[in-house]
Amino acid sequence: MIVRNHYIDPIRPFFESDLIKIITGIRRCGKSVILNQIADEYRAQGKPVLCMDFEKLEYSSEIPDAAALNDYVKAHMPEDEKLYVFLDEVQLVKDWQIACRSLRLENLSLFITGSNSKLLSREFAKELSGRYVSFCVRPFVYKEILEYTRQLGKECSITDYLVYGGFPKRFEFPDQETVTAYLNDLNQTIIINDIMNRYRIRKTELFKRLVNYVLISNARIFSANSIQHYLASEKLTCSINTVMKYLSYLEEAYVIRKVPQYSTRSKRELSFYAKNYDEDVSFNTIRQKNGRFDLTHNLENIVYNELIYRGYEVSVFTKNGQEIDFLAQKNRKEYLVQVAYSVAEEKTYEREFALFNELDQSRKKILITNDDIDYSTSTVEHIQLSRFLLMESLEG
Repeated sequence: MIVRNHYIDPIRPFFESDLIKIITGIRRCGKSVILNQIADEYRAQGKPVLCMDFEKLEYSSEIPDAAALNDYVKAHMPEDEKLYVFLDEVQLVKDWQIACRSLRLENLSLFITGSNSKLLSREFAKELSGRYVSFCVRPFVYKEILEYTRQLGKECSITDYLVYGGFPKRFEFPDQETVTAYLNDLNQTIIINDIMNRYRIRKTELFKRLVNYVLISNARIFSANSIQHYLASEKLTCSINTVMKYLSYLEEAYVIRKVPQYSTRSKRELSFYAKNYDEDVSFNTIRQKNGRFDLTHNLENIVYNELIYRGYEVSVFTKNGQEIDFLAQKNRKEYLVQVAYSVAEEKTYEREFALFNELDQSRKKILITNDDIDYSTSTVEHIQLSRFLLMESLEG
């Protein structure tokens, strides 16, 4: 597995801190691997390390609750040296948060991760109020995919990324059939086993239909009201509050990311309309029928994922009823980013470039497409997707 220093480097300043280091993120995005990679750094320095994975019977049977966890860790503490403790799937221990709050006061540095129906990733923070720093891990972006597939002696095309996304484990499977089976099983685990069980959702058909609609509608603007109308058209009735509650469950499990609109008129973000992006585009793909893939919206979703990975704050930009896909902000610089699968056809070219025409040059204007030809103008930089995916920032 590749060393994901993009995520480890921000944690390093807290390596010696008494704050609990929480590594969060959607299931199977690589949290446990990063936990082990940090532990390996300490081992390489000859420092004492204690690692426990509570999905393993040897730990879950011996350490059922907070008192047992507290006693076990203290029994392994050296006399005159700091201990580095790594707890994976710690939510499987009863009252784990009580033990963690107590252990952080000892001469140790504590790292934890986990996510399942007992506790979703985003909920960890609620259990440790004020005593933690959290770091969110995501599925692979394309540069990471290239590095990992080289390790495996494989290749991954951009189209493959647009269709099947970046969950690390899927690259180990030999063919499309097994990859699809793995992704379907992961979807079942997250949506059914984790979210529905965690929140004891009784309206199972309603929830599943809402989830399918939202995940297959990635990179589109809609509101809770529009989702309610869709469900009503499918003969499923629910309140706006129920829709909003179900959407919040998806966010807490890192299944979707909500991107608000930014209005130039009010100079603020509008929360009642938003775009939802899938944490991984495979959630869209496995819901497609007849072997067709939604490459257009997945491409926009991929650009969003890459921008977030590179540290940009992202919103949807609107002015006078015109929408630009992204207003990306970082280091006091702002970029207007429009995404299209192709602008080779004249009508598409005119439509996409027209969106920039009434905007001044205070922000850099960027168009990202899957075309090989450079369509840059004097005011708009065209970046081919193949180049964008290898860039470190929007500056190059």
